[in-house]
Amino acid sequence: MSTTATKRINVTFPLDVLEDLRDLIPKRERNKFIVKAVETAIRHESWGQVLAELREEGPIWKAEDHPDMLTSEDIDRWVRNLREASMPRTWDELLAENEEDTATKSIVGQENTSVRQPA
Repeated sequence: MSTTATKRINVTFPLDVLEDLRDLIPKRERNKFIVKAVETAIRHESWGQVLAELREEGPIWKAEDHPDMLTSEDIDRWVRNLREASMPRTWDELLAENEEDTATKSIVGQENTSVRQPA
């Protein structure tokens, strides 16, 4: 059970908004609905402020800081190098191993089905 402290406040709503609230949200669920709506709005405002600050700072990635990544080919090369560093084998080697494993399993499976125990 939550033990968050609460405080009752007085809020004024435009009549049309209040009517919509009464029409759409059951009486015992309105407080929870309003709290959730305010939490969502606060989160939205907070992210808006963060984005505004980031826009003021300017871009983090500047082309002049990364002359080795100006073209799509440069980026492809970088991604390939990153993958090769994290993978000890190439994709072709992995595929070949998989094909060998599949072939071995099918041969073993055939041997098992062809050998029958006497009744």
